[in-house]
Amino acid sequence: MAGTRTPFAFAAGLAAGVGAARAWESSPGRFARMTGSSIAAPDAAPWITDFLNAAFYRRPEEGRDVDDLRLAFAIVTTRWYRQGGRRLRAPDVLPFHVAFGRARLGGKGSGRGRLDRAQLLEGASRLLGDWFPAAYADDERRGWGIAFPSAEEKAAYDPGTRMRLARVGPLAPSGEHGAREIFHTYPPVEVPSADAVIGALAKPETWPDYASAIGRFTPLRPGGLPGQTFEIEVTAGTQAGRPVFQRGYVTITRAVSQEDPGDLRAYVDAVNEGLARNGEAPAVPASAEPIFAFDLTCHEGHFLGRGNNRLLLFRQDERTLVRAAGTWDEMPWHLASAYAVAGREAQHAFWGQDDHAELSMLHQVVRRLGGPARETTAS
Repeated sequence: MAGTRTPFAFAAGLAAGVGAARAWESSPGRFARMTGSSIAAPDAAPWITDFLNAAFYRRPEEGRDVDDLRLAFAIVTTRWYRQGGRRLRAPDVLPFHVAFGRARLGGKGSGRGRLDRAQLLEGASRLLGDWFPAAYADDERRGWGIAFPSAEEKAAYDPGTRMRLARVGPLAPSGEHGAREIFHTYPPVEVPSADAVIGALAKPETWPDYASAIGRFTPLRPGGLPGQTFEIEVTAGTQAGRPVFQRGYVTITRAVSQEDPGDLRAYVDAVNEGLARNGEAPAVPASAEPIFAFDLTCHEGHFLGRGNNRLLLFRQDERTLVRAAGTWDEMPWHLASAYAVAGREAQHAFWGQDDHAELSMLHQVVRRLGGPARETTAS
């Protein structure tokens, strides 16, 4: 992420140092195993990282477009799916080299060693088929971060294909083991309308379309929001062109709306009371009208440890706003070390507290909906 050190670089050293089976099954060991993506084996990490670098991270900042990063991820993910859903391995670099190598060596377009959008699409056509560029641009043929040759094939996709590769442990909410709970909220982001945001987020298969430069959510279950589990991939070291990837899992364990105003009000009040105990401003001001909220509960092995994150949508002063509010237990040493390096800055940037909209998922949602994303001073 811009201007920060690698928040999860600690994981790489930890993974190298944990050798004994007992340590590997410890909390630090589980954290180390969550580096990278579920769809790629560790020996594929170097070439996948190199490909993403060429598409985005090693471009000059003024030449970066986060949608090109989403395209690059979609090329990798589509290739994974079309290979039968097995994990990508080191030898899978060979077809990528055939498809993209000449463009990277030619020194044209975005520069030697890099790939611009046209080169990404041309290479994807060679790698996957001539159908890919049009399919990627078609909402009816794109979902779960994958482009499909037809809408029928998209409809037949089973998200469990990726779930079977994931390491989804038991739920790990905050506040269940006597640890001190930490509450924090972030500046709200103004959105075009409540209906637009609810309509977008209610289709989990579209969440990869809102990926930012430092984080993405991929759903692992069929259906809508209730009970949906997401694989989160976060990225650090992007400023230096040396991204480090870490993943975690969250499940939507509760969703409340104006269909049950009493339940919604109780949920918001509980969040605000927790924030007040930590000296934080309310997530939803007393003068605001709550509209919709949901709770993302961490699973064991999450990079923030035991915790919950929440998105809250509300209306205030004729503006519609969305805001994140998190709760997590005081972190064990291995997570606290990573978080202290730069994890806090990454978390703030992802939920909107940054001048660069490319880092924030909430800003990307608004951009996708065609509205200007603006942080506000509501409190």
